[in-house]
Amino acid sequence: MAKAHKAAFTAPQHLEPETRRWFEAVATEFVLEEHHLRLLALAGEAWDRCQAARLAIQTHGLTFNDRFGTPKARPEIAIERDSRIGFSRCVRELGLDLQEPESRPPRTGGRS
Repeated sequence: MAKAHKAAFTAPQHLEPETRRWFEAVATEFVLEEHHLRLLALAGEAWDRCQAARLAIQTHGLTFNDRFGTPKARPEIAIERDSRIGFSRCVRELGLDLQEPESRPPRTGGRS
């Protein structure tokens, strides 16, 4: 069984407040080792980056015209896509989306 360190449950400060709350909720609910916490932090970073790209797309639109007047997809489209993929891979790697706890870290006894 993994050792639970109180400091390990503190989310990285660069994450958005909502993402920090999610990080700490997950870190409290599951017994996570240090490498799991790093994956969880990466998931939070990917989520925040995805949301920032989404906001930029809402503000600026899906396309821009290049110097020749040709419409091009905004770079934020790729950032949002890549961040979604990164988030979902981290969640899958941690096993947080599984119904059966066979391959995910055990719960700490909080919610069932």
